Amino acid sequence: MNDRPIALVVGASRGLGLLVGADLAKRGHQVVLAARSQETLDAAARWITRRGVPETYVHTAVMDASDARSVADAVEDVETTVGPVDVAIHVAGIIEVGPAENTTRGHMEHAMNIMAWGPVNLADAVVARMRERQRGRFAVVTSIGGMLSAPHLLAYSTAKFAAVGFTEGLAASLAGSGVTASVVAPGLMRTGSHAAAEFYGDRQREYAWFAPAASLPLVSMDAQRAAHAIVGGVLAGKPYVILTPAAKVGARVHGLAPGLTTRLLGVVNRLLPGPVDGATKPIPGAELAPSAGRLVKVLTSLGDRSRRRNLEP
Repeated sequence: MNDRPIALVVGASRGLGLLVGADLAKRGHQVVLAARSQETLDAAARWITRRGVPETYVHTAVMDASDARSVADAVEDVETTVGPVDVAIHVAGIIEVGPAENTTRGHMEHAMNIMAWGPVNLADAVVARMRERQRGRFAVVTSIGGMLSAPHLLAYSTAKFAAVGFTEGLAASLAGSGVTASVVAPGLMRTGSHAAAEFYGDRQREYAWFAPAASLPLVSMDAQRAAHAIVGGVLAGKPYVILTPAAKVGARVHGLAPGLTTRLLGVVNRLLPGPVDGATKPIPGAELAPSAGRLVKVLTSLGDRSRRRNLEP
C-alpha cells in the first residue's frame, strides 16, 4: 500500500499550477493534476515524470473549476480510486487586461466563475472530508491584486478579492480542526502567463506594458522559486503566504494607507492606454506577440523562456 500523502492541484496543466504539482511530487506526495482537458493533463503528467517522479505517483483528473458538480464528481473519483485528499490547492485562473471602460459584465462573470466560485467549489468538495479526518491543507492562489486592485485588471482583481475573503474566512472557521486554509498572494511571476493572458481595449499597447512587467527579473519572481515557497507555506499551514518584496510592501502600505495607494494607482491608470470604443473582445497574448515591437520582445525574452518551459501556450 502506498503511504504517500495525496495532493490535488486544480489548474495544474501549465504554468504555476504545473510547477506546484511538480514541487509537491518532489516532496513525496502522490499528485493529482486537475484541469479541463485530458490532453493537456497528459502532457503535464509527462512533464513531471520526465523530471524523475515515478509515473505511479502522478495522476490526472478532468474537472471544470467553475462547475460545482464537475469538481464534486472529480473529487469523489479521486478519493475512490487514488485515496483521501490531504492537500488541495486551487491555482486555476485567467488574466484579462484592459481599461475599466472596456470591461464588460461578461469579463467579470468569467473571472468570478473561475477564480471566486472555483475555490468555493473545491472547498465544498474537500474540506468536509478533511474535517472528518481531522487533517488537511487547503489553499487558494490569489494575488496581490486581491489585496489592492490594480489598474486595467478590474475583473481579475474583483475575483481575487473574493477569493481572499473566502479563504481568510474559511481559515478562521477551521481553527482547531486539524485542517488549515492558506491565502497565497504572489506578485508578478515569470510563468509565461503573458502568452495566455487576454487583452482588450488598445490590445497591442496593453500587451506592450503587461508582458514585460510579467517577465523582467526586478519586477517579477522566478516561477519555480515561487512554487517552492507556495508549497512550503501551505504544508506549514500558514494562513497567509505572500510572495515577492513588491507584494509584501504593497499589502502593508495599502493596509496602513488605502487612500494613498488608491490615489497612486489612479496615477498609474492615467499612464496606461486609454479605452477604445467597442474593443471588448479579448485577444490572447500569444496572438499579439508576433506584432509587438522589438523592444517589447527583448524585455519579454525571460518570460518567453518560462512560457516554453512551463507548457504555456
